[in-house]
Amino acid sequence: MTHIRKAVFPVAGLGTRFLPATKSVPKEMLPLVDRPLIQYAVDEARQAGIEEFIFVTAAGKGALEDYFDTAAALELRLKKNGKTAALAALGQTRMPEGTLSFIRQDQPRGLGHAVKLAQRAVGNEPFAVLLPDDVIRAPRGALAQMVDAHAQTGGHMVATMDVPRAQTSSYGVLDVDHQRGQLATARGMVEKPRPDVAPSTLAVVGRYILQPSVFDRLAVQGPGAGGELQLTDAINADLADAGVTGFRFAGERFDCGSIQGFVQATTVYALDRPELRLDYEKFLRARQESLQAVA
Repeated sequence: MTHIRKAVFPVAGLGTRFLPATKSVPKEMLPLVDRPLIQYAVDEARQAGIEEFIFVTAAGKGALEDYFDTAAALELRLKKNGKTAALAALGQTRMPEGTLSFIRQDQPRGLGHAVKLAQRAVGNEPFAVLLPDDVIRAPRGALAQMVDAHAQTGGHMVATMDVPRAQTSSYGVLDVDHQRGQLATARGMVEKPRPDVAPSTLAVVGRYILQPSVFDRLAVQGPGAGGELQLTDAINADLADAGVTGFRFAGERFDCGSIQGFVQATTVYALDRPELRLDYEKFLRARQESLQAVA
């Protein structure tokens, strides 16, 4: 199905915006309805044909490894008690033996540094990077869409979406040379530009397909914005050799690295569930009517 076999998941962040919850629970394990954020990213990668899953983690993230491990005692108990639905749900977390690897990052040094640590596991082939904070709701996964497009374009590819100009300082932004349909050929990318100097409003979100040449750039690159090793800088440095294409995916992106985005995603994904929708809609209507009555 795909020429992209490996995916890197940078999951070493501290999740400070979700403290105190993330004091003992990795941010990626926070549940969106009844699945943790990391499960959405892994499921999207599996749908795109990814065969090897590389997690760049940190101290205190052991729950991520445990989540994808076999829970033999729990499965036996569920089976014994006839909990077939719960047993089936648990099966979604089971990964084929040998397909997962975990690499420790000693301290946060930027997205570029996290990707650089995965070089040995990736090897000399194109690979995907998925940021679990960015949850993308789509009939067909955003990465699967990108893989199809990348088979035609090659080079580096980044997922993009249009944002209000006032918000460009929160994103990497494409300097667009020309656009054709969902594809935008870029002259480069600018990390978090001020709205008055942003080259476009086409923002990069957390899905990438990268050529292995990006590792050579990361090896010689110095710190960028925020004193961290920026993946954007490495892609820019490789522009002349590999090129970079922005892909405008079909779907809805939620920034689940923020509390506001996480709450919004929870509402939308809950309403997607037939067994939850009716009662939840009734609750929301009653709540709104109650607030209007008080006002």
